[in-house]
Amino acid sequence: MKRKEVEKRTIFVGLAGSHAYSLNHSKSDYDYRGVFIAPKEYYLGFNSIEQKDSGWNEEGIFTFIDGNEDTVIYELKKVVQLLSAANPNVLELLWLENYPFLTEVGEYLIEHRQLFLSKKVKHTYSGYAFAQIKKIETHRKWLLQPPQSKPLPTDFGIENEAPLTKDELNAFLEYLYNLVRERIEFLEEAEELYQLLTADIDFKGMLKQHTLPDETLVYTQQLTNGRSDFIRLLQKSQKYQGAMREWKAYLSWQQNRNPARAEMERKSGYDLKHGMHCIRLLRCGLEILREGKVIVNRRVAGDVDELKAILQGAYSYEQVMKMAEDLIAQMDEAMQQSTLPPSPDLKTINQLCIELVERQGW
Repeated sequence: MKRKEVEKRTIFVGLAGSHAYSLNHSKSDYDYRGVFIAPKEYYLGFNSIEQKDSGWNEEGIFTFIDGNEDTVIYELKKVVQLLSAANPNVLELLWLENYPFLTEVGEYLIEHRQLFLSKKVKHTYSGYAFAQIKKIETHRKWLLQPPQSKPLPTDFGIENEAPLTKDELNAFLEYLYNLVRERIEFLEEAEELYQLLTADIDFKGMLKQHTLPDETLVYTQQLTNGRSDFIRLLQKSQKYQGAMREWKAYLSWQQNRNPARAEMERKSGYDLKHGMHCIRLLRCGLEILREGKVIVNRRVAGDVDELKAILQGAYSYEQVMKMAEDLIAQMDEAMQQSTLPPSPDLKTINQLCIELVERQGW
Protein backbone atom coordinates (compact mmCIF):
# COMPACT_ATOMS: atom_id res chain seq x y z
CA MET A 1 0.00 0.00 0.00
CA LYS A 2 1.11 3.54 -0.69
CA ARG A 3 2.09 5.75 2.22
CA LYS A 4 -1.00 7.98 1.95
CA GLU A 5 -3.35 5.00 1.88
CA VAL A 6 -1.81 3.64 5.09
CA GLU A 7 -1.80 7.01 6.83
CA LYS A 8 -5.47 7.65 5.98
CA ARG A 9 -6.38 4.47 7.87
CA THR A 10 -3.89 4.85 10.73
CA ILE A 11 -5.41 4.87 14.23
CA PHE A 12 -2.31 5.98 16.11
CA VAL A 13 1.39 6.77 15.76
CA GLY A 14 3.60 6.84 18.87
CA LEU A 15 7.17 7.89 19.56
CA ALA A 16 9.00 4.75 20.68
CA GLY A 17 12.64 3.71 21.16
CA SER A 18 15.18 5.69 23.15
CA HIS A 19 12.98 8.80 23.33
CA ALA A 20 10.18 6.77 24.91
CA TYR A 21 12.64 5.21 27.40
CA SER A 22 14.17 8.65 28.29
CA LEU A 23 17.50 7.20 27.17
CA ASN A 24 17.92 9.42 24.12
CA HIS A 25 20.84 11.74 23.43
CA SER A 26 21.45 14.50 20.90
CA LYS A 27 22.13 12.05 18.04
CA SER A 28 19.32 9.57 18.82
CA ASP A 29 17.01 8.58 15.99
CA TYR A 30 13.26 9.11 16.24
CA ASP A 31 11.53 5.73 16.19
CA TYR A 32 7.86 6.00 15.24
CA ARG A 33 5.54 3.01 15.58
CA GLY A 34 1.86 2.93 14.72
CA VAL A 35 -1.20 0.87 13.81
CA PHE A 36 -3.51 1.08 10.79
CA ILE A 37 -6.59 -0.85 9.71
CA ALA A 38 -6.41 -2.11 6.14
CA PRO A 39 -9.27 -1.46 3.69
CA LYS A 40 -11.97 -3.98 2.80
CA GLU A 41 -10.12 -5.83 0.05
CA TYR A 42 -7.37 -6.80 2.50
CA TYR A 43 -9.90 -8.46 4.81
CA LEU A 44 -12.31 -10.01 2.29
CA GLY A 45 -10.12 -10.44 -0.79
CA PHE A 46 -6.77 -11.97 -1.73
CA ASN A 47 -4.66 -8.94 -0.79
CA SER A 48 -2.61 -9.08 2.40
CA ILE A 49 -0.35 -6.69 4.29
CA GLU A 50 1.27 -6.91 7.71
CA GLN A 51 3.09 -3.60 8.02
CA LYS A 52 4.40 -0.54 6.24
CA ASP A 53 8.10 -0.06 6.99
CA SER A 54 9.45 1.83 3.98
CA GLY A 55 8.46 4.45 1.43
CA TRP A 56 8.43 7.36 3.86
CA ASN A 57 9.91 9.62 1.19
CA GLU A 58 6.62 9.43 -0.71
CA GLU A 59 4.10 12.22 -0.34
CA GLY A 60 2.19 11.66 2.88
CA ILE A 61 -0.07 13.10 5.56
CA PHE A 62 2.13 12.89 8.67
CA THR A 63 4.91 15.39 8.02
CA PHE A 64 6.71 14.41 11.22
CA ILE A 65 7.74 11.07 9.64
CA ASP A 66 8.82 12.49 6.26
CA GLY A 67 11.99 10.65 5.22
CA ASN A 68 12.24 8.81 8.56
CA GLU A 69 13.21 5.23 7.77
CA ASP A 70 12.94 4.27 11.46
CA THR A 71 9.15 4.17 11.11
CA VAL A 72 6.89 1.11 11.13
CA ILE A 73 3.08 1.15 11.00
CA TYR A 74 1.58 -2.29 11.66
CA GLU A 75 -1.72 -3.55 10.26
CA LEU A 76 -4.24 -4.20 13.05
CA LYS A 77 -4.44 -8.00 12.72
CA LYS A 78 -0.66 -8.31 12.80
CA VAL A 79 -0.32 -6.04 15.84
CA VAL A 80 -3.11 -7.83 17.73
CA GLN A 81 -1.37 -11.16 17.13
CA LEU A 82 1.91 -9.73 18.44
CA LEU A 83 0.17 -8.16 21.44
CA SER A 84 -1.55 -11.46 22.24
CA ALA A 85 1.84 -13.18 22.08
CA ALA A 86 3.20 -10.63 24.63
CA ASN A 87 5.79 -9.31 22.19
CA PRO A 88 7.81 -6.76 24.24
CA ASN A 89 8.47 -4.39 21.35
CA VAL A 90 4.76 -4.15 20.52
CA LEU A 91 3.24 -4.29 24.02
CA GLU A 92 5.01 -1.05 24.94
CA LEU A 93 3.22 0.78 22.10
CA LEU A 94 0.02 0.83 24.17
CA TRP A 95 1.82 2.46 27.12
CA LEU A 96 3.70 5.28 25.38
CA GLU A 97 3.52 8.87 26.64
CA ASN A 98 3.80 10.63 23.29
CA TYR A 99 1.33 9.94 20.47
CA PRO A 100 1.82 12.56 17.71
CA PHE A 101 -1.30 11.13 16.04
CA LEU A 102 -4.18 9.43 17.85
CA THR A 103 -7.79 8.79 16.77
CA GLU A 104 -10.81 7.66 18.78
CA VAL A 105 -10.32 4.14 17.41
CA GLY A 106 -6.70 4.22 18.55
CA GLU A 107 -7.81 5.39 21.99
CA TYR A 108 -10.28 2.50 22.14
CA LEU A 109 -7.46 0.01 21.52
CA ILE A 110 -5.27 1.65 24.18
CA GLU A 111 -8.19 1.62 26.66
CA HIS A 112 -8.25 -2.19 26.34
CA ARG A 113 -4.49 -2.70 26.73
CA GLN A 114 -4.86 -4.73 29.93
CA LEU A 115 -6.39 -7.53 27.85
CA PHE A 116 -2.95 -8.30 26.47
CA LEU A 117 -1.10 -8.68 29.78
CA SER A 118 -0.58 -12.19 31.09
CA LYS A 119 2.08 -14.34 32.72
CA LYS A 120 3.40 -15.02 29.22
CA VAL A 121 5.44 -11.83 29.65
CA LYS A 122 7.83 -13.76 31.90
CA HIS A 123 8.88 -15.91 28.94
CA THR A 124 8.82 -13.24 26.23
CA TYR A 125 10.69 -10.56 28.16
CA SER A 126 13.30 -12.98 29.48
CA GLY A 127 13.54 -14.50 25.99
CA TYR A 128 14.21 -11.11 24.39
CA ALA A 129 16.72 -10.36 27.16
CA PHE A 130 18.46 -13.67 26.51
CA ALA A 131 18.72 -12.72 22.82
CA GLN A 132 20.59 -9.59 23.92
CA ILE A 133 22.89 -11.75 26.07
CA LYS A 134 23.62 -14.02 23.09
CA LYS A 135 24.61 -10.96 21.06
CA ILE A 136 26.80 -9.74 23.93
CA GLU A 137 28.51 -13.13 24.16
CA THR A 138 29.03 -13.34 20.39
CA HIS A 139 30.53 -9.83 20.20
CA ARG A 140 32.61 -10.47 23.31
CA LYS A 141 34.03 -13.62 21.72
CA TRP A 142 34.88 -11.62 18.58
CA LEU A 143 36.54 -8.95 20.71
CA LEU A 144 38.63 -11.33 22.80
CA GLN A 145 39.24 -14.11 20.25
CA PRO A 146 38.47 -12.81 16.75
CA PRO A 147 38.27 -15.37 13.90
CA GLN A 148 41.59 -15.59 12.10
CA SER A 149 40.51 -16.90 8.70
CA LYS A 150 37.57 -17.84 6.54
CA PRO A 151 36.27 -21.39 7.30
CA LEU A 152 37.10 -24.12 4.79
CA PRO A 153 35.19 -27.38 4.12
CA THR A 154 38.29 -29.35 5.13
CA ASP A 155 38.09 -27.82 8.62
CA PHE A 156 34.93 -29.89 9.09
CA GLY A 157 36.11 -33.17 7.61
CA ILE A 158 34.72 -32.57 4.11
CA GLU A 159 37.64 -33.77 2.01
CA ASN A 160 36.79 -35.23 -1.41
CA GLU A 161 33.26 -33.94 -1.96
CA ALA A 162 31.54 -30.58 -2.02
CA PRO A 163 29.56 -29.56 1.06
CA LEU A 164 25.80 -29.46 0.67
CA THR A 165 24.58 -26.06 -0.40
CA LYS A 166 22.26 -23.98 1.78
CA ASP A 167 19.33 -24.85 -0.53
CA GLU A 168 20.13 -28.57 -0.38
CA LEU A 169 20.36 -28.42 3.42
CA ASN A 170 17.09 -26.54 3.75
CA ALA A 171 15.28 -28.88 1.35
CA PHE A 172 16.24 -31.92 3.42
CA LEU A 173 15.45 -30.22 6.74
CA GLU A 174 12.07 -29.13 5.35
CA TYR A 175 11.43 -32.76 4.46
CA LEU A 176 12.49 -33.88 7.95
CA TYR A 177 10.22 -31.28 9.57
CA ASN A 178 7.21 -32.37 7.51
CA LEU A 179 7.96 -36.04 8.17
CA VAL A 180 7.98 -35.54 11.94
CA ARG A 181 4.91 -33.28 11.83
CA GLU A 182 2.87 -35.79 9.83
CA ARG A 183 3.79 -38.63 12.18
CA ILE A 184 2.27 -36.86 15.18
CA GLU A 185 -0.54 -34.95 13.48
CA PHE A 186 -3.28 -37.49 14.15
CA LEU A 187 -2.11 -38.76 17.54
CA GLU A 188 -4.55 -37.46 20.15
CA GLU A 189 -2.03 -37.76 22.96
CA ALA A 190 0.46 -35.68 20.95
CA GLU A 191 -1.85 -32.69 20.51
CA GLU A 192 0.27 -30.42 22.72
CA LEU A 193 3.45 -31.54 20.98
CA TYR A 194 1.87 -30.80 17.60
CA GLN A 195 0.89 -27.31 18.81
CA LEU A 196 4.48 -26.73 19.98
CA LEU A 197 5.94 -28.02 16.74
CA THR A 198 3.70 -26.10 14.35
CA ALA A 199 2.72 -22.91 16.18
CA ASP A 200 4.34 -22.15 19.53
CA ILE A 201 7.98 -22.53 18.50
CA ASP A 202 9.80 -22.11 15.22
CA PHE A 203 10.82 -25.77 15.01
CA LYS A 204 11.69 -25.50 11.34
CA GLY A 205 13.93 -22.52 12.07
CA MET A 206 15.61 -24.45 14.89
CA LEU A 207 16.37 -27.34 12.54
CA LYS A 208 18.01 -24.95 10.11
CA GLN A 209 20.04 -23.07 12.72
CA HIS A 210 21.31 -25.96 14.84
CA THR A 211 23.46 -28.88 13.71
CA LEU A 212 22.02 -32.38 14.07
CA PRO A 213 23.67 -33.81 17.23
CA ASP A 214 25.69 -37.03 16.97
CA GLU A 215 23.21 -39.05 19.03
CA THR A 216 20.40 -38.33 16.53
CA LEU A 217 22.27 -39.30 13.37
CA VAL A 218 21.34 -42.99 13.38
CA TYR A 219 17.70 -42.21 14.19
CA THR A 220 17.56 -39.55 11.46
CA GLN A 221 18.98 -42.07 9.01
CA GLN A 222 16.32 -44.64 9.98
CA LEU A 223 13.53 -42.05 9.98
CA THR A 224 14.34 -40.81 6.49
CA ASN A 225 15.76 -44.02 4.98
CA GLY A 226 18.76 -41.87 4.09
CA ARG A 227 22.25 -43.20 3.42
CA SER A 228 24.61 -42.96 6.38
CA ASP A 229 27.21 -41.12 4.28
CA PHE A 230 24.56 -38.54 3.33
CA ILE A 231 23.50 -38.02 6.95
CA ARG A 232 27.14 -37.54 7.97
CA LEU A 233 27.68 -35.09 5.12
CA LEU A 234 24.52 -33.30 6.22
CA GLN A 235 25.91 -32.83 9.71
CA LYS A 236 29.33 -31.70 8.47
CA SER A 237 27.71 -29.31 5.98
CA GLN A 238 25.54 -27.83 8.71
CA LYS A 239 28.63 -27.18 10.82
CA TYR A 240 30.43 -25.65 7.85
CA GLN A 241 27.45 -23.45 6.86
CA GLY A 242 27.10 -22.37 10.51
CA ALA A 243 30.75 -21.35 10.61
CA MET A 244 30.32 -19.45 7.34
CA ARG A 245 27.32 -17.60 8.77
CA GLU A 246 29.36 -16.57 11.77
CA TRP A 247 32.31 -15.51 9.58
CA LYS A 248 30.06 -13.31 7.43
CA ALA A 249 28.39 -11.89 10.54
CA TYR A 250 31.81 -11.10 11.99
CA LEU A 251 32.91 -9.27 8.82
CA SER A 252 29.63 -7.32 8.72
CA TRP A 253 29.98 -6.43 12.42
CA GLN A 254 33.51 -5.14 11.83
CA GLN A 255 32.53 -3.05 8.82
CA ASN A 256 29.27 -1.56 10.12
CA ARG A 257 30.01 -0.78 13.76
CA ASN A 258 29.46 2.75 14.99
CA PRO A 259 33.01 4.01 15.77
CA ALA A 260 32.08 5.52 19.15
CA ARG A 261 30.15 2.40 20.16
CA ALA A 262 33.02 0.19 18.98
CA GLU A 263 35.51 2.14 21.12
CA MET A 264 33.30 1.82 24.22
CA GLU A 265 32.89 -1.87 23.46
CA ARG A 266 36.66 -2.30 23.15
CA LYS A 267 37.28 -0.57 26.50
CA SER A 268 34.57 -2.40 28.43
CA GLY A 269 34.93 -5.80 26.76
CA TYR A 270 31.25 -6.15 25.84
CA ASP A 271 28.47 -4.42 23.89
CA LEU A 272 27.10 -1.82 26.30
CA LYS A 273 23.89 -1.14 24.37
CA HIS A 274 22.90 -4.80 24.34
CA GLY A 275 23.75 -4.97 28.04
CA MET A 276 21.52 -2.01 28.82
CA HIS A 277 18.59 -3.37 26.80
CA CYS A 278 18.95 -6.76 28.49
CA ILE A 279 18.52 -5.19 31.94
CA ARG A 280 15.75 -2.86 30.73
CA LEU A 281 13.75 -5.77 29.31
CA LEU A 282 14.09 -7.88 32.45
CA ARG A 283 13.08 -5.02 34.72
CA CYS A 284 10.12 -4.16 32.53
CA GLY A 285 8.95 -7.79 32.53
CA LEU A 286 9.32 -7.91 36.32
CA GLU A 287 7.26 -4.71 36.68
CA ILE A 288 4.47 -6.15 34.55
CA LEU A 289 4.29 -9.29 36.69
CA ARG A 290 4.31 -7.29 39.92
CA GLU A 291 2.29 -4.20 39.00
CA GLY A 292 0.20 -5.27 36.01
CA LYS A 293 1.36 -2.44 33.75
CA VAL A 294 4.11 -1.62 31.27
CA ILE A 295 6.40 1.20 32.40
CA VAL A 296 8.09 2.34 29.19
CA ASN A 297 9.61 5.59 30.47
CA ARG A 298 12.57 4.53 32.60
CA ARG A 299 12.64 7.92 34.32
CA VAL A 300 9.22 7.03 35.72
CA ALA A 301 10.49 3.55 36.61
CA GLY A 302 13.40 5.16 38.47
CA ASP A 303 16.32 3.38 36.83
CA VAL A 304 17.13 5.73 33.94
CA ASP A 305 20.43 6.85 35.51
CA GLU A 306 21.56 3.29 36.11
CA LEU A 307 20.71 2.26 32.56
CA LYS A 308 22.62 5.27 31.23
CA ALA A 309 25.54 4.27 33.45
CA ILE A 310 25.57 0.83 31.80
CA LEU A 311 25.65 2.56 28.40
CA GLN A 312 28.61 4.64 29.56
CA GLY A 313 30.62 1.60 30.68
CA ALA A 314 30.27 2.10 34.44
CA TYR A 315 29.41 -1.59 34.93
CA SER A 316 31.59 -4.53 33.95
CA TYR A 317 30.42 -7.49 31.89
CA GLU A 318 30.36 -9.63 35.04
CA GLN A 319 28.26 -7.07 36.92
CA VAL A 320 25.67 -6.82 34.14
CA MET A 321 25.44 -10.61 33.87
CA LYS A 322 24.93 -10.84 37.65
CA MET A 323 22.17 -8.20 37.42
CA ALA A 324 20.48 -10.27 34.70
CA GLU A 325 20.79 -13.47 36.72
CA ASP A 326 19.22 -11.83 39.79
CA LEU A 327 16.39 -10.31 37.75
CA ILE A 328 15.53 -13.66 36.14
CA ALA A 329 15.33 -15.23 39.62
CA GLN A 330 13.04 -12.39 40.74
CA MET A 331 10.85 -12.91 37.66
CA ASP A 332 10.47 -16.60 38.50
CA GLU A 333 9.25 -15.68 41.98
CA ALA A 334 7.04 -12.83 40.72
CA MET A 335 5.38 -15.12 38.19
CA GLN A 336 4.22 -17.41 40.99
CA GLN A 337 2.74 -14.50 42.92
CA SER A 338 1.38 -12.48 39.98
CA THR A 339 -2.37 -11.89 39.70
CA LEU A 340 -2.16 -11.76 35.90
CA PRO A 341 -3.92 -14.56 33.99
CA PRO A 342 -1.74 -17.40 32.64
CA SER A 343 -2.54 -16.33 29.07
CA PRO A 344 -4.68 -13.65 27.39
CA ASP A 345 -8.39 -14.18 26.68
CA LEU A 346 -8.19 -14.69 22.92
CA LYS A 347 -11.97 -14.81 22.46
CA THR A 348 -12.35 -11.34 23.99
CA ILE A 349 -9.35 -10.04 22.03
CA ASN A 350 -10.84 -11.38 18.80
CA GLN A 351 -14.07 -9.52 19.56
CA LEU A 352 -12.06 -6.35 20.25
CA CYS A 353 -10.37 -6.69 16.87
CA ILE A 354 -13.78 -6.95 15.17
CA GLU A 355 -15.04 -3.89 17.05
CA LEU A 356 -11.99 -1.85 16.03
CA VAL A 357 -12.50 -2.69 12.35
CA GLU A 358 -16.21 -1.83 12.62
CA ARG A 359 -15.42 1.48 14.31
CA GLN A 360 -12.93 2.40 11.62
CA GLY A 361 -15.30 1.38 8.82
CA TRP A 362 -14.33 0.57 5.27
